[in-house]
Amino acid sequence: MTLPRILKIVFVFLRYRLDRLLPEANLLRRMLSILPTPRQHVAVSARLALEELGPVFVKLGQVLSTRRDLFDEDTWVELQRLQDRVPPFDGEQARTLIEKSMGAPFETDFRDFDPVPIASASVAQVHTAIMCPPDEPEREVVIKIIRPGIEKTIRADLRVMYFIARTMERFVPDSRRLHPVAVVEDYDVTIINELNLLKESANTIRLRENWKGSGKLHVPEVFPLYGRPNVMVMERIYGVTATDLEAMRKANVNMKKLAHLGVEIFFTQVFEDNFFHADMHPGNVFIDISNPENPTYIALDCAIIGSLTENDKSYLAKNLLAFFNRDYYEVARLHVSSGWVPVDTDVDEFAAVIRGVCDPMFQKPISEISFGNVLLSLFQTARHFNMEVQPQLVLLQKTLINIEGMGRQIYPDLDLWETAAPFMKRFMTDRIGITGILRRLGENAPSWLEVLPDLPDMALQTMTDIRTLSEHSQEQAQTLSEVKTELALQARRSRYQKLGGAALIAALLSLLIPTAGYAADLNTMIPGAVLGSLGIYWMYVHA
Repeated sequence: MTLPRILKIVFVFLRYRLDRLLPEANLLRRMLSILPTPRQHVAVSARLALEELGPVFVKLGQVLSTRRDLFDEDTWVELQRLQDRVPPFDGEQARTLIEKSMGAPFETDFRDFDPVPIASASVAQVHTAIMCPPDEPEREVVIKIIRPGIEKTIRADLRVMYFIARTMERFVPDSRRLHPVAVVEDYDVTIINELNLLKESANTIRLRENWKGSGKLHVPEVFPLYGRPNVMVMERIYGVTATDLEAMRKANVNMKKLAHLGVEIFFTQVFEDNFFHADMHPGNVFIDISNPENPTYIALDCAIIGSLTENDKSYLAKNLLAFFNRDYYEVARLHVSSGWVPVDTDVDEFAAVIRGVCDPMFQKPISEISFGNVLLSLFQTARHFNMEVQPQLVLLQKTLINIEGMGRQIYPDLDLWETAAPFMKRFMTDRIGITGILRRLGENAPSWLEVLPDLPDMALQTMTDIRTLSEHSQEQAQTLSEVKTELALQARRSRYQKLGGAALIAALLSLLIPTAGYAADLNTMIPGAVLGSLGIYWMYVHA
């Protein structure tokens, strides 16, 4: 199945002449110039090609659409259309699938199903309806339904991605530090999870609980009674998309406050909740502007959720804080101690290179910073120092790119560092300061008190185990010495037995000489007898 999919990708690339995205001097572009050129703009061709190739490629376009600084206006506008305007499948088919999944006629608990979806994404589409269960108030809801047959397409694309990743690891040695196979494995898990709406429902419920009543992030209510692997029912929300800047300006939304709030939400999700929305492209983020001075974010599509281990979170927090303090030596040292770069790295040299890349970013608004160039410089730095990609951080990096992209659109003068630094300082103070230490002592006290009565017995058992281990170690050392002696003896026996065998063969040959037509005399018989005697002696004594 991999080869046909690769051939289709190549065919789509050629049919839409995506080589036009390459520089004019590029050899491949010059070679393909003989092919027919589509009439539409290359940006339109790129968007149509991504849509035709399916969800994996659509999601790539969604990530790229957050980077307005990397594209011209036409390309950026077309990539934006991938957020929630992927061509839908038939609405009546969607209703039939909903009824089949729920095992009951639609009218049992719902009415006013709109066959025209309000959003059509790469994996699923969303329809509006009224939920009217017996003896309960009516609610406006949206029903999300997985596209039929999409899993087959996704798995085919994943096989292609695995093929490309394994090929890179085998034939491009420099790519191994990027762990392409591990990255694809991580993406495999996330995108397959998107196909199970029960998991998305559980993620949405937990994220809603984390932010309920915060006045900063609203997460729609889910109705799990109607949840199925391919169907999800939740509260209908009203707001404007994060890219509808015109509507927000007309409503006099406090754009600076909104941008700062987005950064605060991101860091809170990562470092306090350890449960972050990892697919926050503009199609999944709405803004409630009913109170323009205090706007609220609305998070949709919680299929992809990220979390970090305590070690990774601690190292990441220390790294970010060191960045904010411009302590590049500490950044370099942390990278070495965490194993993200080889232990023999020259920390001073590494710190100097990081300083050269990152220092220009400070005290500048996002509008004056090319994060594309910064990322490229950091990648080249990583290559020079054999820095390895951490697959467990890929989702976090992707989310940070999305957040930065939206921040650029909402409030170009946002100083990301000014906003994040105080938050990180509070986080680290809470973690390693007196308050944090006392809090952790309080959290651990019950478990410590539970084992306190058993401590003397545990200590005694530990000492007994150590003594027993020491005795066993001495016995093992004695046994090892005996084994070495026996092996040496066997080797010596083997050598003598080989010599005895060779002597017997020589004796036999000397006695057989007469049968070969030569006269037997003492010159041939005496040495043979001696060799034979020695052979028998060596083999007998050393047997």
